[in-house]
Parts: sequence; structure tokens; C-alpha cells
Amino acid sequence: MPRVEVIVRGRRDQLGEGPLWSSRDQSLYWVDILDPHLNQLDLTTGAVTATPLAEPTGWVIERQAGGFIAGSKSGFHDLVLSPFKMTPIGDPERDIPTNRMNDAKADASGCIWAGTMGDGVTPSGSLYRLDRGRSWAKVDTGYSVTNGPAISADGRSLFHTDSHQGVVYEFDLSDEGELSNKRVFVRFEQEWGSPDGMTFDAEGGLWIAHWGGSCISRFSMMGVREAVIDLPTPQITSLTFAGQTLDRMFVTSAAVGHEDSALAGALFEIIAPGVFGIAPHRYAG
Repeated sequence: MPRVEVIVRGRRDQLGEGPLWSSRDQSLYWVDILDPHLNQLDLTTGAVTATPLAEPTGWVIERQAGGFIAGSKSGFHDLVLSPFKMTPIGDPERDIPTNRMNDAKADASGCIWAGTMGDGVTPSGSLYRLDRGRSWAKVDTGYSVTNGPAISADGRSLFHTDSHQGVVYEFDLSDEGELSNKRVFVRFEQEWGSPDGMTFDAEGGLWIAHWGGSCISRFSMMGVREAVIDLPTPQITSLTFAGQTLDRMFVTSAAVGHEDSALAGALFEIIAPGVFGIAPHRYAG
């Protein structure tokens, strides 16, 4: 049976999100959106570092050419760690100053799919595709809390969430990067909490973090909830596989609203999850 361990470090996250495995650095990266930091766990040494960020940042994704792309309050940025520098690329929602980037993933073609959100209630959020040429397009809209883009192992389906509505959507994803046939993949039951970040395992199972549900769950491609791993804090935000063989699972969480809980905002490792992950794609632009 899987067991849960807490990664010991010097801080906890107000809103931990966007865990990313980097085989290049042998490190797990993730962000704290509300107390803006970029965290790094070196899996070789076990060292954890945290780099302050100038604005709320929802995610980082590796570039094939080196460095990262970051999604922040002011849009897309190039990010280099040493020496640290963030360079703006552009803001798709310059006309909506209350919105920010929230979650993203890269696909096999090297594009990034990124969602935006506002106050968490108003449906001002949208889903964007950042192309390899660094232009972007709005591909869907009307979200209150965009979350968890996840792309199936065969690359033919994209999954995207409106956490506020408790719904995970599935789209057909073409080789040209076009979405079609939007449908409900799963609608969360009230006692489950809300769907947050997501990732696929190598067997085709979709793992979803439960905000307000104190757990992560594995769903089959038919939308059936097959497995649950309980966690010792309510606000579970996202998860990913890591390690040389992608056999280690890490889970982020949030302290916001639960500051009196010692484990709220912790980074967890699921020991022996029983499945392997899929290596994350990198941005080709």
C-alpha cells in the first residue's frame, strides 16, 4: 500500500502548485502562488531551495533550449535560474488586470496550454495555447478557476478543469493543436471537494488532486474513480511523477485558510504509488 511522507523544508506554501519534474536538473520544481516563490527539491541531494518571485506565478515549464517559461500575473515570461532573470514575452489578458495565470502543461508538439482565472467565482478565465513561435490563441473561455491541463499518453485528448464548477472536461486534440468535441469527463461529487491539478500515469490513469477533499484520486479513461490516497491536510492542489524512472509521486498543498494546520502547505511524497509516470514535455519555442 502507498504511504505518505512529508518533505522536510524551511517553509510551507500558501498556495503550492505546478509541480514539474526536470530530468535535466534531477529536480522537482513547484511554485507558491500567493507567497510568490519558485521551489526546487534536488532529488540527488535532498536539498530544498526557494527563490522569491516578483509577482504571483502559477507555473513553470522547461524549454527544450534551456531555461523555463513561466506563467505569471502579467502573462508569459522567459525564466532563467542562474543568474535569475524573468523576461516578459507577452500578456494575453492585458485588458483584464484582475486575472492571472493559474496552471499549464506542454504537449508533445512543444506547445503550452495555459489557463487564466480571476477572483475564483466570476467566469473570466480562459484556456490559451502558446505556440512554438511565441504567439498565443484563446481556445476556450468561461472558466472561474482553470486548473490541471493534462494530456493523455497518446496525445489525442486534453483534459481541463473548472474547479469552481467541480467539472473536468475532455477535448479531442488534433495533430495541428486544435481542440474539439468538448464534453464532461467527470463531475465531482460534493463530498469529494473540487478537482485541481492533474497528471497521467503510464497506464492511462488520470490522477486528480482534491481541493477541500484531503486526497488524490485515480480515474480510468471512462471517468470511473478507481483509487484514492488520503492526505493529512484538506487543500490538495496538484501532483506529478518524478525520479529517473518516474516511480516517485509528489503532491503539493496549500496553507491558505488552514494556517493552524501544521501540514497545510506541505510537499508530500507518495511512497510506492504502484504505477509509473509519463515524462513531461518541454516547450519548443
